[in-house]
Amino acid sequence: MQPSSLFVPKKIFLTAGVGVHRERLTSFEMALRDARLARYNLVNVSSIFPPHCELVEREPGLEQLTPGQVTFAVISRIDTNEPSRLIAASIGVAIPSDPEQFGYLSEHHAYGQNEQTAGDYAEDLAATMLATILDVPFDPEVAWNERRMQWELSGKIVKTTNITKTAEGPDDGHWVSVVTAAVLLP
Repeated sequence: MQPSSLFVPKKIFLTAGVGVHRERLTSFEMALRDARLARYNLVNVSSIFPPHCELVEREPGLEQLTPGQVTFAVISRIDTNEPSRLIAASIGVAIPSDPEQFGYLSEHHAYGQNEQTAGDYAEDLAATMLATILDVPFDPEVAWNERRMQWELSGKIVKTTNITKTAEGPDDGHWVSVVTAAVLLP
């Protein structure tokens, strides 16, 4: 098979959702509906942001999909039925300044983290993975903001971002699920 005929995504969009139901699986389905992904056959993939790929908004990305389509995505999900338990799912993105270079997506899910903490963590994971292959010097022991400044000053990482969703377990014992995804488009 020729490399040009292999599926390499040209666009990626981010989405997130939350769902609540008395059944765990149905709460996940509701989260997928909220993220507007329930009508696709999702295939979970690992976390490479392809060279020459464009990060697009969700609505234009969804317009390229057809119900039932096999759809590749980096997915983070978590659920709980414990009352007041905080859950978070996040996808981090790190895009290199050189369009010939691939970047990274990271998936993170956790209990007890708020949106800011989980989002920063996922973004940091993606940027750290990218920095290690670009030989960008950084100290993993310094704070996220200091590392972020080091990466920005290197000129090798052009953008980092994340999408994060949090929720708390309902008091009635129902399940709550959160999902975030980076959806890969041809």
